Amino acid sequence: MSLALAPLDVSVDLEANLPCRKFDPDLWFSDSPAELELAKSLCGDCPLRVECLAGAVERAEPWGVWGGEIFERGAVVPRKRPRGRPRKEDVARDAALRVEAQARLAADGLAGSRSAVRLAA
Repeated sequence: MSLALAPLDVSVDLEANLPCRKFDPDLWFSDSPAELELAKSLCGDCPLRVECLAGAVERAEPWGVWGGEIFERGAVVPRKRPRGRPRKEDVARDAALRVEAQARLAADGLAGSRSAVRLAA
């Protein structure tokens, strides 16, 4: 079992269903793209996902996973790239993922807030 998945002691029932309270909080602020994707997937069934995302957009969170989206420098990014120069196919995939991330934000009613959510290029 990964350390990032070690359950934490949860004492409040409301928080018992929140993945960010059940698992290591560092998972949501990891440098590893794979761990951030895991954190995003854990947010999928969270009952506070939309509120969490809306708050992060409003605060322009500088980094981390909030409401199932990755924030970097205050902007939503479709995925965290590994270090180094991206391959050409990764650049094309990132463009498609940016469109998908914008569609998810629009579906949650957040695309128009804070003069539109800024997506990283």
